[in-house]
Amino acid sequence: MGKQGYHHGNLRMALVDSCLHLIEKQGPTGFTLSEAARGAGVTPAAVYRHFQGRDGLIAEVALQGYTIFSALLERANDGSHLSVLDALTATGRAYLAFARGYPGHYIAMFESGISIDRTPELHAAATRAMGVLERAAEHLCRQIPAENCPSSQMFSAHIWAMSHGIVALFTRGNAETTWPFAPEDLLDTGIGIYLQGLGLNPQPPTT
Repeated sequence: MGKQGYHHGNLRMALVDSCLHLIEKQGPTGFTLSEAARGAGVTPAAVYRHFQGRDGLIAEVALQGYTIFSALLERANDGSHLSVLDALTATGRAYLAFARGYPGHYIAMFESGISIDRTPELHAAATRAMGVLERAAEHLCRQIPAENCPSSQMFSAHIWAMSHGIVALFTRGNAETTWPFAPEDLLDTGIGIYLQGLGLNPQPPTT
């Protein structure tokens, strides 16, 4: 590759792409800044024109990931769903789709140890994603008996935790190929049981 990316002004994205490749291949702590620079065709010193070291580069990947993640969650909660179950299922499946479609971003966000407070931009992007879930939860809580519904923040945390757990156990590892149930089926069933516990009798999703 040489230093073409740098001379054409694409060094920042070249470094991000190199970082994504290394994260997916070797994990967030399994590569050095020198390797990321080499993948972009530049020297390690050139990285500091754009990022504060390797963690700064991973933080940029996480920032991009949260931006993509928010867009997927917003699309899943566009208000067109017919029921609470449909809305929650769409949200959870958007989470699964993101983990599958953007594994490097997912790892940078949730498995790298990079704090969302590292930069104001990263904090804002992560807060936006969580906000999408909380706004959806606020809407959905209106359809649940008030005496049974937790706070919207707790509601959204439950769905996030359920989705994240399924990703961690059955999508990110080898269990997806050996477990007799698809991650989507596990998620749909879990959401149905959760809603029954809140006093609803949800019907299967219409998707």
